[in-house]
Amino acid sequence: MSRTGGGSRKNSAETRERLITAASEVLREEGYAGASARAVATRAEANSALVFYHFGGVDQLLLAALDRSSAERMTLYRELAGQARTLEELVEVATRVYRTDLERGYIAEFSELVAAAVTKPELRAEINQRSQPWIDFIAGEWDRVLGESPLGRLLPAQEVAYAAITFYLGVNLFSVLDEDRSRTEGVFDLAGTLAPRAKLLTLRLPRRGTPE
Repeated sequence: MSRTGGGSRKNSAETRERLITAASEVLREEGYAGASARAVATRAEANSALVFYHFGGVDQLLLAALDRSSAERMTLYRELAGQARTLEELVEVATRVYRTDLERGYIAEFSELVAAAVTKPELRAEINQRSQPWIDFIAGEWDRVLGESPLGRLLPAQEVAYAAITFYLGVNLFSVLDEDRSRTEGVFDLAGTLAPRAKLLTLRLPRRGTPE
């Protein structure tokens, strides 16, 4: 009997994972409007009723998919960003993050849910809650690398983080017009060109309260 129960739990967990994977794929390829319970269940080769059984609804399933991809990304990008020691290297990390997220569909996944939150207020708190760890991550890396430098003081970490998230969302919308990515890539090229020239502004100042 216990063996049967264990098998049932395993099958249930596998079904849940298939639904999350299918939800990510549908959201990235068909958008929020195409992410119905039936569309997701069909791709997962499951009964659409299981969407409600496991998650309570389609939005909750899509948020679970976002949570999984966000956890994957955070693990990957924490390691990548942790290697940066200069402004130039931070720009390189940001460029790699953008390219990776675009190629893997992460930008589309997040942006589709943000767009849905415009007309569905109940999604706003959920999306805002999931955005905060990324704002904290960006702000933390900016502060770690630039610290008490003049540039760090000129551009506070929180404001830089908000600007980065805003740009991240805007890139996805603009990609509809920038089909070959040339104009977006041009922005990163410009940032890469300007970063070395800002070197004097990245020299650390003595921290307050410490002798020179």
